[in-house]
Amino acid sequence: MILTDTRILQELYRRMLQIRKVEEKIAELYPEQEMRCPVHLCIGQEAIPVGVCANLLAEDCVLSAHRSHGHYLAKGGNLNAMMAELYGKKTGCSGGKGGSMHLVDIEAGFLGSTPIVGSTIPIAVGVAFASVSRGERRVVVVFFGEAAIEEGVFHESLNFAALKKLPVLFVCENNLYSVYSPLSVRQPNGREVYTLAKSHGIASYHGDGNDIFEVFNLAQEATAEIRQGGGPIFLEFKTYRWLEHCGPNLDNHLGYRTRQEFEEWKRRCPLKKKKEYLRDKKLMCDSDFDRIASEIDAEIQSAVRFAKESSFPEEHLLLKHVYAP
Repeated sequence: MILTDTRILQELYRRMLQIRKVEEKIAELYPEQEMRCPVHLCIGQEAIPVGVCANLLAEDCVLSAHRSHGHYLAKGGNLNAMMAELYGKKTGCSGGKGGSMHLVDIEAGFLGSTPIVGSTIPIAVGVAFASVSRGERRVVVVFFGEAAIEEGVFHESLNFAALKKLPVLFVCENNLYSVYSPLSVRQPNGREVYTLAKSHGIASYHGDGNDIFEVFNLAQEATAEIRQGGGPIFLEFKTYRWLEHCGPNLDNHLGYRTRQEFEEWKRRCPLKKKKEYLRDKKLMCDSDFDRIASEIDAEIQSAVRFAKESSFPEEHLLLKHVYAP
């Protein structure tokens, strides 16, 4: 399906730009050492969270992994609360105790992110199982990188989801590397990631993770089928992170990826492609782009100010929400 709704097209661009600018601001501020948590930035991968989450309802749920800022914001997470969490403040979405890799926002339907590879996949399946048991009709989305398919729990979870026809959308963001290790040293040559999900009897599709239209359309078809009781679906999107695995810097000097490869993926920037499309179709002009960028910059400045001015958690909150009652 070709997207023709101008409002949706503009909103998709705005959401991608917000994620890009938030991540760039985090990278800019991180050297101040006031954010005392590791950060895994998703610059270059913005089309996937935006394209998928644009098809979700408020009651749908999302879970994520360590590179989760884009997923959190795309699902409607609070920017002030996210920035405060990175600064370890009690106004953060996890009370200042989770940091970048442990974002939780129940009101936004963002049930959590964790840095343990593959760990939220079985949780997502459990959430879907509980939802079905209660007679609810919600879609549960779990985002993960391609390294997660190398974990045993990935296969156990897909098998159970297929068996019970659970309403889970598995979204694999294949950015080609696990830290510094390419697919070639981790998985057999010539095997595509999405084919593993097919072997569990799950409908599986793959697309260009840097093309917001392709992501949106595949996610739209998948969520519609899941809502109709079709069971779980697996989507693999190939994409590329621009910065280092963990941290705010470029790391091309380490030699695990070539300059040519890096530049080729930068030319495929999802934001650049979307901006060119909107301009060519005369759906937005330079003043529109400038206005949206200024609005987002103001939101980010306000969120940073909120985070820096917020208080740290008091000592009596140390064990709150850490253990179940």
